[in-house]
Amino acid sequence: MAMMTTNEDDGVEPIGPLLRRLRMAGGRTQEELAADLSARRGYPLEQGALSRWETHERLPDPASRALLSAEFGVPEEELRRAVTLARRLRRQEQKDQTDQENDVFDRRGFMTASAGAGIAVIRPSSLLSSGRRIGTDVPRQLSQRTARLRRLDDFVGGGDTYQMYVQELGDTTRLADEGVYSEATGRGLRGIIAEQAQLAGWAAYDTGNYEGARGHYMTALAASRAAEDTALEGNSLAFLAYLEWTVGGGSGIRFATAAYEALGSGTAPVVRALLADRLAWQHATSGNDREADYALGVAEEAIHAHSDEPGPDWAYWVDPDEIAIMTGRCWAELHRPLRAIPALEDALARYDDTRARDKALYLSWLASAYLDAGEVEHATTITARVFDLSEGLASIRPMARARMMVKRLEPHQSLAPVGALLERAKDYCPAPEVPRQR
Repeated sequence: MAMMTTNEDDGVEPIGPLLRRLRMAGGRTQEELAADLSARRGYPLEQGALSRWETHERLPDPASRALLSAEFGVPEEELRRAVTLARRLRRQEQKDQTDQENDVFDRRGFMTASAGAGIAVIRPSSLLSSGRRIGTDVPRQLSQRTARLRRLDDFVGGGDTYQMYVQELGDTTRLADEGVYSEATGRGLRGIIAEQAQLAGWAAYDTGNYEGARGHYMTALAASRAAEDTALEGNSLAFLAYLEWTVGGGSGIRFATAAYEALGSGTAPVVRALLADRLAWQHATSGNDREADYALGVAEEAIHAHSDEPGPDWAYWVDPDEIAIMTGRCWAELHRPLRAIPALEDALARYDDTRARDKALYLSWLASAYLDAGEVEHATTITARVFDLSEGLASIRPMARARMMVKRLEPHQSLAPVGALLERAKDYCPAPEVPRQR
């Protein structure tokens, strides 16, 4: 078999060019090499995996490196160094691309560059119709703008959106402070401020800035009450409940209960489903299985209830799959894998990888449930997938969950897949300990 030759500059080739050279030296196509590797390990390896390794779209994990080492006669340590170099080059490429983009527009200018996706270029401060008079249509315009900004959170982490959301919140707050408007317009503006403060708080939370998140959530709570919007008030309290759980505070159930009880009789079913869902989580993480089961039933009933009125845009992401995800997460927390696994697997089957942060987080609960069920190797495979999806995300939460699963798997390190995953985890710089994460 061919042996690896080193690059004079770095002492090692990146894994992609190295594998391509070794494969071609043996006169094999990707399909042929995939067949040989499949025979060596005893179960199929897709040709697409080789293609992704050679292009650095994905990098071979330790178990795959061991397989490649045996196939090509290359020391595993050299392959590990080749992967480390590829990972560094990939991150540098991503950084260079970001730097190039930032030469054209900075983070505050992102909204202008995203106008093609529906984010208006106009800023809140330009909405004064004459002098300081604010027209009655301004809250609607700001609501549409906020809805477009909100959807960025589906695809990027809080580190990418936080400053943008804070800037937007500041602009709208100044507009409300300096403008002259009717009472109805004022209520509308305060509602927008509540929504934007929730966005800023969520982005802060996603980066581990818990004190910043608390400040934004308290702003949202005050603004929603001033807007006389009980649904927004309930959502603000639910955010505070989630934060309390994360930092280990003792008020999570109290906040979540107050959130649900704040709702009026005319509340949209989707909002009722969301807040019942949040209450279920607080009970599940406190070990209250009966209360969690009841709240999950309320959420399930509400999400399927017919309504002629659409729910608020800030709840657009709540659907039957999200309720199923929370159901699975709650039962995983309660160590009831037979109830957790079907709910999580069914919903995750419809999750696209473009929603990498959320998919990684939810897969971590699926891995935890499989571990509780005694399926150690399958839990290991899913945790490796969590690592894959977590790379490069501007969110602390997925990698924190991945490290938590690695810790849980350590007692099983004598198993080859677990040992390979623990070795892979060493490639990632250790992070400060963080509280439990979504």
